[in-house]
Amino acid sequence: MSPEPEPTAGHAVDLAALSSEQRDLLDAWMPGYVVEHDLSWGLIETTVLQVRHGGDRFVVKAGGPTDRHIKRELRAHREFLGPWTAIGRAPRLVHGDADAKLVVTGYLPGRLVENDPTRLDPDTYRKAGELLRLLHAQPGVIDDAYHPREATASLAWLDRPNRIDPPTKERLRAEIASWTSDPVLLVPTHGDWQPRNWLIHDDEVFIIDFGRADLRPAMTDFSRMAAKGFAHDKRLESAFLDGYGSDPREPVTWHRTRVREAIGTAAWAYGVGDEDFEALGHRMIADVLATSDYS
Repeated sequence: MSPEPEPTAGHAVDLAALSSEQRDLLDAWMPGYVVEHDLSWGLIETTVLQVRHGGDRFVVKAGGPTDRHIKRELRAHREFLGPWTAIGRAPRLVHGDADAKLVVTGYLPGRLVENDPTRLDPDTYRKAGELLRLLHAQPGVIDDAYHPREATASLAWLDRPNRIDPPTKERLRAEIASWTSDPVLLVPTHGDWQPRNWLIHDDEVFIIDFGRADLRPAMTDFSRMAAKGFAHDKRLESAFLDGYGSDPREPVTWHRTRVREAIGTAAWAYGVGDEDFEALGHRMIADVLATSDYS
């Protein structure tokens, strides 16, 4: 095992990506804090730091100039995460400023499930299903404009630079144009529900990363698992559904969800240069077009 990097004082190179406003806020919130690790993914303009202050550890997330994730992260902490924080399964909000695009939460110990042998353990998925049920069981709202709004967003992704071939784009546009507007129940959702946002510690699952959290149909949190873990091991799907308690994937809305997720995955990943995730997006597009009996 390689040695851990030495902790870094607050104004060292780790903070180069933060704005002066963000650095000033951190100084005010946690004077004398020490940066221990840079946890950033490096694909988007969000800087994620593990810091120590007053004998405790925290996680700092700082968005760049065009960031839209921090605002959603703060809303999730303030409005959605109560069922998880009440049982210690999600980090608690410590400080936040939407205008400065800065959030500080408590630190959760654990290993990312995506990089851990537990990613293949049905019990991990059962526990994740139990946690997701708690999130989705909160009060929701009926929205008549959800499908048109999401269709517009998917068409916008198709118009952005991507490597989806022209004939496939035309098939996707034609299908989206055929969709009707139906009322749908929206509930709090994570938005990126998959093992790379689950931690495992002492045989329990914990949840991180709420930059895509929003009100959506519950089934949208199934889409990335369906394209990855579920597709390769049906035991994981069965265990997850056992933990969740039901299967919310009504066929018509589920198909539309898969179309939108496939387009967004392929186009977003191309934009940030994540070739593996882009390849997944193209596989998702092929799969969903092969089963396009629903509209």
